[in-house]
Amino acid sequence: MVVGLLQVEVHLPNAQSLKDKRSVVKSLKDQIRGRFNVAVAEVDANEMWQRATVGISTLGDTRTIVDRILTDVTDWIRSTRLVELIRVERDYC
Repeated sequence: MVVGLLQVEVHLPNAQSLKDKRSVVKSLKDQIRGRFNVAVAEVDANEMWQRATVGISTLGDTRTIVDRILTDVTDWIRSTRLVELIRVERDYC
């Protein structure tokens, strides 16, 4: 069994307050969970209103399967209009 970890840092260009940020991040997390059946949490930059760091994890039988899921998540985040992707880090256990 392989566990894949993805950490993405995103910019929220339309957020004008922490309340705006929370709304966008909640929507982003809910959509990622619903589309890809992965675990999602905001893990850093909690007090910055135009930045967020989101952690995503999944597991599978092989690294190929896990890598495909994480690639799909990354591609979707890159294509969404909710946020702008700044940085991506992957790790496997």
